[in-house]
Amino acid sequence: MLCKRIAAIAIFSILAVTALGCSKDGQQAAKAPAPAAGTLDQVVQRGVLRVGFSTFVPWAMQDKKGQFIGYEIDVANRLAQDLGVKAQFEPTQWSGIIPALLSGKFDIIIGGMSIQPQRALKVNFTIPYEYSGMSIVADKAKSGKLKTLADFDRPDVVLAVRQGTTAAEAAKKFMPRAQLKLFDQEAQTIQEVLNGRATAVVASDPFPAFQALKYPDKLVLPLAEPFTKEPISFAVRKGDPDFVNFLDGWIRMVNDEGWLAERHNYWFRTDKWKDQVE
Repeated sequence: MLCKRIAAIAIFSILAVTALGCSKDGQQAAKAPAPAAGTLDQVVQRGVLRVGFSTFVPWAMQDKKGQFIGYEIDVANRLAQDLGVKAQFEPTQWSGIIPALLSGKFDIIIGGMSIQPQRALKVNFTIPYEYSGMSIVADKAKSGKLKTLADFDRPDVVLAVRQGTTAAEAAKKFMPRAQLKLFDQEAQTIQEVLNGRATAVVASDPFPAFQALKYPDKLVLPLAEPFTKEPISFAVRKGDPDFVNFLDGWIRMVNDEGWLAERHNYWFRTDKWKDQVE
């Protein structure tokens, strides 16, 4: 009796599964639609990797011919090459770069973006491919005896900073009593100091060092070392783990082969490229 019941249940199960797979007229039911292709698949199919970035010397900048060059440009071109596609660069104001990514204007941000909790609520970050830190370049005459971070934390000190950057956050955190003037471009911050309207510029290394070398009679580096250390990563839209996994693996590969260190040394520790932009 038990065997008959088991057999009956088995037959009923087979019939039920068959019925679920067919429509009333005997035709197979339509399958669920295939999931939409992820960013990685879209990039490969398109043949183009759209890269969002903003200009920061020497991360990314324009040469005399109007072409984009710099450490980030090299990184993006190498990534595109390994994907078998071309890199399409989308220069974007830093203050609006995350909204532009989320709107689909480009596929990835490769623009010296440091990992921050507030940003991670909106985008996914890869593992770091570089590290940066905040430095200060100051007006020789105005800075006088200001030699430490605490010395710049005074109400009569005016700091010029690029808005929307971690430099602005660092200035607020470490020098809250100083006056803060925000600008859209780093070139504007330096000009503010050169024109005597600001005491110093807070920016990511090595921008301050390059400016001190460029204007040795007017500018000085009051601090011996950067006063922060920040992990720099690619940023992509959320909900796409395959793209993040690919990028993490790619970063490990080019880091282990020494390519990232070689390109970083060229752009951050030499001035061989300066004739291209000056």
